Amino acid sequence: MGFSIALIVFSLLLMLLVLMHKGKGGGLSDMFGGGMQSSVGGSSVAERNLDRITVVVGLLWAVCIVTLGVMMKSG
Repeated sequence: MGFSIALIVFSLLLMLLVLMHKGKGGGLSDMFGGGMQSSVGGSSVAERNLDRITVVVGLLWAVCIVTLGVMMKSG
């Protein structure tokens, strides 16, 4: 039960974190005005931290998926 709740929380958090990322251009972000912003030479500290947090939450999400799969298989 705990891993199911954790999976839901990590899924929602991962969606939020991905949507917070700045568009890199050449996709749906251009359609909504993301292409009009000028890039000012690289990523800031906040963007790098957001990348790191997104990777960590993604790994935790994957661990929850694998753990739930093993638990369901073992009965």
